Amino acid sequence: MFNLSTEKIIQMNAVHTTREIHQQPVVWNELISGFSEQNDTFKGFLESIYKKHNKIRVILTGAGTSAFVGDTLAPELARQNKRNVQFESIPTTNIVSNPSHYLFKDTPTILVSFARSGNSPESVATVRLGQELVTDFYQVVITCNKDGQLAKNIHGDANSLLLLMPNKSNDQSLAMTSSFTSMIIAAYALFTEDVFTNNIANQLIGNAEQLIEKIGDYIDNVIAFDFDRIAYLGSGLLAQLSHEAALKMLELTGGQVVAIHESSLGFRHGPKSFLNDKSVVVIFISQDPYTRKYDLDILRELAAGKLGAKIVVLTETSDEEVESLADVVISVNDGANSFSNDFYLALLYIIFAQVLAVKKSILLGITPDNPSPSGAISRVVQGVTIYEYSK
Repeated sequence: MFNLSTEKIIQMNAVHTTREIHQQPVVWNELISGFSEQNDTFKGFLESIYKKHNKIRVILTGAGTSAFVGDTLAPELARQNKRNVQFESIPTTNIVSNPSHYLFKDTPTILVSFARSGNSPESVATVRLGQELVTDFYQVVITCNKDGQLAKNIHGDANSLLLLMPNKSNDQSLAMTSSFTSMIIAAYALFTEDVFTNNIANQLIGNAEQLIEKIGDYIDNVIAFDFDRIAYLGSGLLAQLSHEAALKMLELTGGQVVAIHESSLGFRHGPKSFLNDKSVVVIFISQDPYTRKYDLDILRELAAGKLGAKIVVLTETSDEEVESLADVVISVNDGANSFSNDFYLALLYIIFAQVLAVKKSILLGITPDNPSPSGAISRVVQGVTIYEYSK
């Protein structure tokens, strides 16, 4: 698996993390099949709310990786929306500390909570604040744990909807991998205005299966380069995805590899000074012809800069110029049909970041399933005090 022997995976305590990355196409297939069976019920729940109000605010929320689900989704859902719905991504960590900045009494609101465990104190507190502060308040809970507090709290609530992810998506590793991609697919399927057909799903899953089988060779090429810092770049929703990609490296290497994220255009405005001869730059290239021009501009600039950094490009399909400028090029769509938007590429691109983080972790002698034995970070965040809020 990923050019790692079973013995090495067991020895380095990487069993959960490697399995949870590798299983993603299988989990996605189970998720999409289950969603299709309940599609009318799920969509009907939303339509009843949309029709009741002149304007609806949808807040996508979570903490850490769960927050990045919303960050990645929001630009695409906002682009598609042609009705009375406003999509925003706001982390629970922001809402809990400053509820009056984000929750408004007279604005009908659907709070979409993303949660692997459903027990994070900020997630539970955010729901309580929404119930207290917003007159017309609705919930969608997208979680991997049927026994979590978020799932239990909405039992029997007609103003709430539960989307429970497949059991396998409830990652046992510290780092979220299949839980991230499962929740983002579920939310996209629920809220998209585009047609999310079986053909598109099969195309996505087929490409993920092929990428997972060949990704080990590309990763080995990258980690052969001795790097201790990495920058992930992208545009639009891929710039948001780069936050999750950077976090995977930071988490799984216990902070030994410093990881940053930025937009392709924003990288020039200071963050580029991060680079040295022990750096890797990963560019997530958009499939949109207009946006792609900006991604290619930063690729050309980096290739000409002679900074000694290794340049890795992920793209839907490659071309001669990209091949000539980058050190490693990974094309993620082997089919004849292009994807309609960058959301589908994001699901494939993040697999690269997940596997790279695991293999770098092992190379550094760190155990990916528990890269923080000191307890500095944990699977469910600890040590958070939730204070009573006075209106």
